[in-house]
Amino acid sequence: QVQLVESGGGLVQAGDSLRLSCAASGRTFSSNYVMGWFRQAPGKEREFVASINWSGGSTYYADSVKGRFTISRDNAKNTVYLQMNSLKPEDTAIYYCAADRFIADRFITSVKEWHYWGQGTQVTVSS
Repeated sequence: QVQLVESGGGLVQAGDSLRLSCAASGRTFSSNYVMGWFRQAPGKEREFVASINWSGGSTYYADSVKGRFTISRDNAKNTVYLQMNSLKPEDTAIYYCAADRFIADRFITSVKEWHYWGQGTQVTVSS
């Protein structure tokens, strides 16, 4: 099993920054897992935000966050981060960390392909 615990959410103003963290643990977790961030706004479906492969050498971003958000990982700490800059009110959502042993690139944005999920952390951006 794999456990994921997010932290770092909060209430900020438009233009501010936040850094989310996701600490992974569990008997079967290893640093070669692919990690990702998704978000879900009220009344909307959960959507892909960003992902990172085991080495950090391959990252993907949703078009809506490209250039503003940066995903990174520290394998020594089993932690993945999401640095969010220039936040907008439309970034308001619950942000979820996700992990899986392997996901083909063409499926990386698909919610149903990810096996492990955290409980989420709320990010609210006021205008």
